[in-house]
Amino acid sequence: MNVPSFTARLAAIVSLMVLWGTSAQGEVVVSPAAVAFDSPEASQQILVTQRLDATRTNDRTREATYTIADAGIARIDPRGLIRPVADGRTELIVAFEGVEQRVPIEVDAFAAPRRVSFRNEIIPLLTKARCNSGGCHGKAEGQNGFMLSIFGYDAEGDYAALTQEGRGRRVQIATPDRSLLFLKGSARMPHGGGRRIAPGVYQDQLLLRWIAEGATFATDDEGDALTIGIEIEPKEHILLAGETQQIQVTAIDATGRRRCVTTEAEFESNAEFIAVVDPRGLVEAGTTPGEAVILVRYLGHVSSCRITLPRPGVTFPRPAEANFVDRLVWDKLQRLGIEPSEPCDDATFLRRVSLDTIGTLPTAEEARAFLEDASPDKRARLVDALLARPEYVDYWSMRWLDILRADQLAVTPQGTVAMQRWLKRHFAENRPYDQFARELLTVQGNTSAEGPGAFYKVVKDPQEAAESISQLLLGVRIECAKCHHHPSERWTQADHVGFANFFTGVTLKNLPNGEQAIVAQGGKDLPHPRTGELVSTQALGAEAADLTGVTDRRQVLADWMTSPENPFFARAIANRLWTHYFGRGLVEPMDDLRETNPATNEPLLQALAQHLHEVRFDLKAFTRTLLNSRVYQLDSAAKPGNADDVQNFSHAYFKSLPAEVLLDAICQVTGVPEEFNGWPVGYRAIQVWDNRMPSYFFTIFGRPVRASVCECERSSEPSIAQALHLLNAPEITSKLTHRKGRIRQLADSPRTPTEIIDDLYLTALSRFPTNDERTLVLPIFGELERREAAEDLLWAILNTREFVFNH
Repeated sequence: MNVPSFTARLAAIVSLMVLWGTSAQGEVVVSPAAVAFDSPEASQQILVTQRLDATRTNDRTREATYTIADAGIARIDPRGLIRPVADGRTELIVAFEGVEQRVPIEVDAFAAPRRVSFRNEIIPLLTKARCNSGGCHGKAEGQNGFMLSIFGYDAEGDYAALTQEGRGRRVQIATPDRSLLFLKGSARMPHGGGRRIAPGVYQDQLLLRWIAEGATFATDDEGDALTIGIEIEPKEHILLAGETQQIQVTAIDATGRRRCVTTEAEFESNAEFIAVVDPRGLVEAGTTPGEAVILVRYLGHVSSCRITLPRPGVTFPRPAEANFVDRLVWDKLQRLGIEPSEPCDDATFLRRVSLDTIGTLPTAEEARAFLEDASPDKRARLVDALLARPEYVDYWSMRWLDILRADQLAVTPQGTVAMQRWLKRHFAENRPYDQFARELLTVQGNTSAEGPGAFYKVVKDPQEAAESISQLLLGVRIECAKCHHHPSERWTQADHVGFANFFTGVTLKNLPNGEQAIVAQGGKDLPHPRTGELVSTQALGAEAADLTGVTDRRQVLADWMTSPENPFFARAIANRLWTHYFGRGLVEPMDDLRETNPATNEPLLQALAQHLHEVRFDLKAFTRTLLNSRVYQLDSAAKPGNADDVQNFSHAYFKSLPAEVLLDAICQVTGVPEEFNGWPVGYRAIQVWDNRMPSYFFTIFGRPVRASVCECERSSEPSIAQALHLLNAPEITSKLTHRKGRIRQLADSPRTPTEIIDDLYLTALSRFPTNDERTLVLPIFGELERREAAEDLLWAILNTREFVFNH
């Protein structure tokens, strides 16, 4: 049994202690309360924190002054980082606002240190220097004949590459200072990657000492136990614009030993417009209110620090609440000091909710009737009516065909039609979403029969099936864990293989008629890609599955996935639907749910997931809750205090219309249907299942080819090509001038110019023109022939941002 040294015991004890002092403004905390070093390259980041009130602290680490009582034992820089100089004991004197606090320092084994561990010390060094990143030696083919595992997930393989390959020149134990690893990393010798380590710094010294000691992989020393986790301080913090916060990172090994690894850890902000972080963990707030998450990574372990940046001194009357969605959004906006915009007008709501829910513009008649309706509940009644329309079925079937990868070249036209029929029945009957997921997971039989069977023709092996299902139904991206430990999450290669094991019994059987059938029977456990050992079948984050008497392993997965205790399933679909209707996810990207990518409003996402359980996964009921909220009905016009808010839904966001929806809208407004190749005239784009049908319009406006389950495949970014097409395309012009189109009918009717203008605005924008617009537009009917004037007006409307976007 190993007995921890005095140094290790001291470090473990003082990690739980802090020194307190009181300044003129409030209590000051110095962390840690004592420092112990056991190697020449060790360091300790000091934190000096002042308590302002019950909810706010300030980081004073860079404002405090530091003095080492015996500078021959240790030194400290202005940012509060201590490094040892020689064996002995001394103390650090921390002074702030006239108050001094003393931190004992002990340096042990400086002159005769324990041996350097490749596994625990050199791997983090290479990772911090980006040597094993995807842009350097960590990419699949390596760099210049030298390959390392990405982010050091395969320490043994990296050790072999450094010590046994390259004709032994990378590490030369007899002449350490002639080793290529030492020379190239510091650019003492020409290096294509440039200088990654400055000569003379601790990393440089550590590399040289490791080689000189014999370049061992791991040692039997007490200090070489495996790292089992990291802790960061603080876990969350409130900053005002321009303020800073130092992060302190502590690694914990299997013996309980704790050591500061702040300088070795990697830091990354998920919202740099709110807060940025430097390589030493100093966070600096910007001026945009919101929240940023600082990802901290060390030796495969990840944690995060949530930085909240409020706008102080902002008060506003709390808006009314329609349901819990409003309450939780208003709570967040009040905390951040972001005032929400005003509610949108009826015309905006009508157009927005119609395009979002059924992918279809309201007609001029529908718009006129809604605007003239004085009933206080007309918005709620409109939501109910839209959810009952057949266009709702068409639109959502199209969207799910995209993410279920119903590419007719891959699954055959018959398979695509079978999947579309299944989706249409699902949405028409409003089947619960958990039933939908179970049917997708456990489908068997002919892939051309009505159902989701064709999905298994595009996920060709258990690994691909596992990755697609995980991302689609759980919002968890595990594809990174196929080749290495996930760089920003807990998932390992074993987790990837264990999840893939659920699909090992799924095969495609050729039928006599040339079609195929899904057969799911038996299955086996797959080996770990590195160790070769069999990995037990298990869901993500769950214990090994009990497969006793099970013929289709997917049934066990479906039971786990749809159970109330599942931590991912409800959150994933809640975030997916929220993203669709609000233009941005509570978690972004929408299908990347993980601890290190938390929701911008965690209480809201949790409440939405709970609400899904309460309505028994009735997606119409859930959608009704979203659409009836005051938050959904906010105006897109920003106020001065919320114009820069892109996280917290203080106003509606502009959303690009999907290619199919935009084309249908153009056809509806012009009164000329699109003639799709091989389809009867009158079919709308949201009804067409053939994703390979040639269409330049679909190509430039970003219709997906259904190559992945990620909705990011659908492009939503505007482009010059799109603008030029709407301005100049013959296809658009032909619809505007068509002899049976809306313009010709209006021009030939007895309607007055004012009535024609009103009709075009109602048809395209679901509103009447403003007085200024009428004043501007009416004269062209006196300057041009009626038909030409109407054509010019509609052409101009089609090219407005108001028409092309949903807002």
